[in-house]
Amino acid sequence: MRYKVQPEDFTVEERLRLPCVPRGGFAVYRVHKRGVTTLSVRTQMARTLGVPESAVIFPALKDKEAVAVQHAAVRTAGSGQSNLSLTVGGPEEIVGGGFMARFLGHSLRSLTPADIVANHFTLVLRDLSAEEMAHIQERLAQVAQFGLPNYFDQQRFGSLAPGEEPIGKRILQRDAEGALRAYLTQRFVGDPAPVRKFKTFAAEHWGDWEKVFEAAPRPSNYRSVLTYLRDHPAGYRKALNLITQRLLSLYLAAYQSLLWNRMAGRYLAACWGATSEVGLPRVEVAGEWLPLYYELPPHLERDVAIPLPDHRAVYEAGQDGILSNIAEQVLAEEGVAQSDLKARVLKKAYLPRGQRALLLFPQDMSVCPPEPDERFPGQSKLSLTFTLPRGSYATLVIKALVV
Repeated sequence: MRYKVQPEDFTVEERLRLPCVPRGGFAVYRVHKRGVTTLSVRTQMARTLGVPESAVIFPALKDKEAVAVQHAAVRTAGSGQSNLSLTVGGPEEIVGGGFMARFLGHSLRSLTPADIVANHFTLVLRDLSAEEMAHIQERLAQVAQFGLPNYFDQQRFGSLAPGEEPIGKRILQRDAEGALRAYLTQRFVGDPAPVRKFKTFAAEHWGDWEKVFEAAPRPSNYRSVLTYLRDHPAGYRKALNLITQRLLSLYLAAYQSLLWNRMAGRYLAACWGATSEVGLPRVEVAGEWLPLYYELPPHLERDVAIPLPDHRAVYEAGQDGILSNIAEQVLAEEGVAQSDLKARVLKKAYLPRGQRALLLFPQDMSVCPPEPDERFPGQSKLSLTFTLPRGSYATLVIKALVV
């Protein structure tokens, strides 16, 4: 089975509760993109509109290798931009490399992730044998009836480097130098060649901030951090806070999500009984194998939610304190106390708070009859559509269908 063979095989459309008004400090655009990152679209829109990149706000990032419909808010008041027409109505249409944005109206505020009600997906699964086709169709019926675990999927963990401690963990342990070393030297999936070369150089010349600064890509946040370190060689905590707030938030969220996935997986396995974990199907996420199921575990409520790990989280779900014990075990294995789950060394980035549903139930799921696959002669393709709540992952649904 293959997916994302071409961008059109993976289409996602944001469904928003748009806060549009006749006049406001933000211009709202609906953006259609294909084969480019959301951050690339932001850069191009900012350049076209003559505003700083920080004035173009996307409430969510969408896959590069996909066709995506998403939304952006452009700050029009007080940003110092020269394109004053934005305050009246803004360009009706912006066209750039791999995207087109259409003006929808104004808003009194920026868009936030909370404005996203759901994401609607249309997927094409390719290169399917007859056996794979039959299995996926069986699993589709099971997922529609019983759902699947609502794990964070791989996209959440781009800042994890195999064999290395997560940056988010180092931050929570107040290891400012270790977090900076990871930021400046660890290679992440998706790092372009110049960044990989720079990180190798930084690792070899750690502490020689003048040399490392000269080797840093231009322009980049690396140079902002290193400018401070040149003048304050041991000022790791202040330098850490010079990393872009968005990145610091991503690092914290990635580590928090890793902990949540472990807690959720162990709780699901425990719901099947102490000896059932070995027999459960499993799915791989960020190098870890997490349990799935074909039917709901006995006595498991469909609406169970597990708190996102933070210093005030209370784990009450489950009988006989099972979830509370699991949370303690996961943190103990990490060498982290619950009181550590607060980013005390940071000034502007925080761990997200709240709860996440343990189970995911795709809505409006439908599947077209199988068709011959023109890209892989002799094989079949299958098209399906479904809707997921904000923060859930279509790629996880695909993984669950082939297990």
